[in-house]
Amino acid sequence: MSSPVQLIRSNALSDVAEYAYAATAPAGTRFVFMAGACPLADDGSTVGPGDFRAQAARCVETLTTALEAAGASLTHVIQTRVLVASTRQENLVAAWEVVRDAFGEHDVPSTLMGVAALGYDDQVVEIEAIAAVAD
Repeated sequence: MSSPVQLIRSNALSDVAEYAYAATAPAGTRFVFMAGACPLADDGSTVGPGDFRAQAARCVETLTTALEAAGASLTHVIQTRVLVASTRQENLVAAWEVVRDAFGEHDVPSTLMGVAALGYDDQVVEIEAIAAVAD
């Protein structure tokens, strides 16, 4: 299944960012708005309490499964928001590196945010995403 997502880069912007600055999808594309992917195990417990990398990895797994249910994959993602419950930059970066590596060359526009708290006990990472699918 090929992706209709086109990543956009600009030579006028910094190349330090590890993601495209914009993305587009053609008219007639079906957008899939994903709920925040949380680091929950099958039994409902939080995976890797306090472990930013482990939780980011589980969030990516959760996101991938939800995307598959919608007929999409990570390459269909057009934007992400990575939420990290921390005020420490190194914790945000730890979570981001896992997400960045999971997306590989499909480096979608992303926002990395430190937040005060997330919804589940011991949760420190959550990933929101929007995908685009050509039907």
